Amino acid sequence: MAAHTRWTRLLEILGDQGQIDVLDAAERLGCSAATIRRDLDELARQNLLTRTRGGAVVSTVAYDLPLRYKAARRADEKLRIAKAAAELIPTGSTVGLNGGTTTSEVARELALRPEPSAGGVALTVVTNAINIANELAIRPQVKIVVTGGVARPNSYELVGPLVDSVLRTLALDYTILGVDAVHPRFGAATHDESEAGANRALAECAGTVVVVADSSKLGRRAFAQVCETGAVSVLVTDRGAPEDLVEEFTGLGIDVLRV
Repeated sequence: MAAHTRWTRLLEILGDQGQIDVLDAAERLGCSAATIRRDLDELARQNLLTRTRGGAVVSTVAYDLPLRYKAARRADEKLRIAKAAAELIPTGSTVGLNGGTTTSEVARELALRPEPSAGGVALTVVTNAINIANELAIRPQVKIVVTGGVARPNSYELVGPLVDSVLRTLALDYTILGVDAVHPRFGAATHDESEAGANRALAECAGTVVVVADSSKLGRRAFAQVCETGAVSVLVTDRGAPEDLVEEFTGLGIDVLRV
């Protein structure tokens, strides 16, 4: 198993359990305890966890892991969610996308749209995520608009007042938001307040707001609100979404798609 794959698996275990035991992790990953110790030392050097005697625990920054370490989490669910969300967007629309693993998959699905027979663009995508802009910029059928702002290395998102100054002048048909939590009472939220501000701006200039979130994020709260629950038109999640939460969201007038 490659080092990067081990690191991702270790961070997934840490995210699920809050702590890691060296011997248990070695057995689960099929490698030596010495290898796990070296991996944990390297992740601690990157400030992604805190080493303890015999293992590691969540560090103060581990809740906001870099995007490259999140990509493997619930990958199948995210692909299904992305496909369903992309299918909601009619050809010719203007759509906003924030950063994140699920919205990055949505962008890849949108990039598959064929060029209109009469030429021109199939979609206009407005994003504050530089990784999404990088992938879509080479697609001639997609017009890509990037907000200004300061890049956050963990999420590749542009944040700050420059985002607001651009989006204040735009009107979007749809905005697709990836979030860290979505709650019937407390709305959609993320861990970082600067990201929340940029994502809120994307939501406020859209006619329809679509939230994409796997079932592990439902019913949870995060530090900074992106938008109130009433601002969300559609929630796309996976089949693991609890029935009682789905009923709460639908009771608020949100169309919930479980895929």
